[in-house]
Amino acid sequence: MMKIAMIPARYAASRFPAKLMQLLGGKTVIRHTYDNTVATGLFDEVVVVTDSDIIYKEIASNGGKAKMSVREHESGSDRIAEAVAHMDVEIIVNVQGDEPFVQREPLQKLLDVFNGMGGEKVQVASLMQVLKEPQFIADPNYVKVAVDRNMNALMFSRSAIPYHRDQQVNPVYYEHIGVYAFRKQALMNFTSWPVTPLEAAEKIECLRYLEYGVPLKMIVTQYMGIEIDTPEDLLRAAELLK
Repeated sequence: MMKIAMIPARYAASRFPAKLMQLLGGKTVIRHTYDNTVATGLFDEVVVVTDSDIIYKEIASNGGKAKMSVREHESGSDRIAEAVAHMDVEIIVNVQGDEPFVQREPLQKLLDVFNGMGGEKVQVASLMQVLKEPQFIADPNYVKVAVDRNMNALMFSRSAIPYHRDQQVNPVYYEHIGVYAFRKQALMNFTSWPVTPLEAAEKIECLRYLEYGVPLKMIVTQYMGIEIDTPEDLLRAAELLK
């Protein structure tokens, strides 16, 4: 199977404009993400797909591969779908540009679910990690996911799910990590569907898969570092590099 990693990269992020060009330990966030994805050695190709000349030049001038989007896009998935539409590829991994600490082991686990027993039935997969800190569980910037016994997603929300009503029960909270893998056709289907009600309400694009009845396989990872959504996240990430 030809496997590629695509890194959608917007310059004008609503919560933290120009976050991908912020310096983190002497290198921009987007270069950390790109370089660490390449360093996994898992992919036939790694490409940053962007709407920004600034981000394009940042990657290309440092020896990386970047591609400019032709059209405006609402989501990273739409941006990737445009880029891969005419490529002969089976598995596409969407690594968010704001994941500077991406590592090999979680991405290997993500790719592995498409192989072996039952692998042919998997269309979309994503990563999650256990979330323990109460302030992060309550924070809408941290997307939570609830799963069934087969580790398929039941619901994604910016609210704390499950709601902790029974204090005798200790629920496990999972943070959704915005790294996806999909078969090409599943991605192309996704981008042909209109935005769905839950997706529009939560501003979480993967809810579209669930609302159209496509199972989303979740894989638990122990560590994916810090996703850069806010200036505070950037400060926390800088501490990890010390």
